[in-house]
Amino acid sequence: MKKRLLYVTPSFQSFVKADLQILEKHFQVRVNHYPWKNKQYAPVYFFLQFFAMIPSAIWADLIVVNFGGYWAYWPTFFAKLFGKKSVVIVHGTDSAAIPEINYGSLRIPVLRKICGAAYSKTDLILPVSDSLIETELTFDPPITHHQQGIKKLYPDLNPKFKVIYNGLDEDFWTYPKHIQKEENSFLTVMSPSQFSLKGGDIIVELAKEFPTCKFYFAGVGLEDLEMEVPENVHFLGRLSPEILRQTYQKAQFYFQLSSFEGFGCALAEAMLCGCIPIGSNTNHIPQIIGESGFILKKKDLTLATDLIQKVIKVKNKEVLAEKARKQIIQNFTLKQREKELISTLNTVL
Repeated sequence: MKKRLLYVTPSFQSFVKADLQILEKHFQVRVNHYPWKNKQYAPVYFFLQFFAMIPSAIWADLIVVNFGGYWAYWPTFFAKLFGKKSVVIVHGTDSAAIPEINYGSLRIPVLRKICGAAYSKTDLILPVSDSLIETELTFDPPITHHQQGIKKLYPDLNPKFKVIYNGLDEDFWTYPKHIQKEENSFLTVMSPSQFSLKGGDIIVELAKEFPTCKFYFAGVGLEDLEMEVPENVHFLGRLSPEILRQTYQKAQFYFQLSSFEGFGCALAEAMLCGCIPIGSNTNHIPQIIGESGFILKKKDLTLATDLIQKVIKVKNKEVLAEKARKQIIQNFTLKQREKELISTLNTVL
């Protein structure tokens, strides 16, 4: 008989849905979810979750919490109270406090205390990259809070960690050789609220420096931004996974110029589709790219311009594209995450 697992999540991004599908193959799963993005109702959800969690925690053999946040407090509290096991999967904002760029849940005092309480009570924290345990940020000059990660932000805590990288589906994110890449085309994926965090500002400036190149933004519409952009910048808006896949397959290069990035799922998706990656020197991005692409050392327009001049002159683009796909298949597949995640959860039990 399958063990009973309670899965607590505030949202359902693609990587969350992928984890749920994995867990449902191996456990009897119940989901606890409230729309925590409606921040004005957070106290109501916190109150409701208290009562929902008592019978749920009694039922469960294991509680898995996705992201650190308000929703992580009661699950880890009742798991501890009832002698049940719990783990918390952390993804990025729950491991950072960067006031200079208004990023990181842990910059908010109340939320920092609640996350700290959850991290101290849980049996295991599962970061999706090593950098969420501890890292030093050097990419974005305005950032002065260089030391980030749970160990740095909670020096008095001594939780157990097990890094399990996000996994991508190489059977969905494909690189058909018959699809012609658009020469000197650059793609990036972000939401409107992530525009500066993901380097949208410097990408627009690069577009002005390279008027014969094409720059595409997926996830953002022109109506979302109050700014003038050159004619070679195209905002595609929100795309379905199928249309996004087609967009990756046509783009020659992919930008991931984040100031902070917990993992970089879109970067890995693009690489599986044969995009040559150009990433920032921050968090786990250089490790994802490996030897298959290019790294921008600092968020600086002069350095970025020099790098793009080098990039567009590269002659072995097809070789690099294939190398990018192989880099993800060798290190960051969904099958690898499933194997690591299930093995770890069974060990906790």
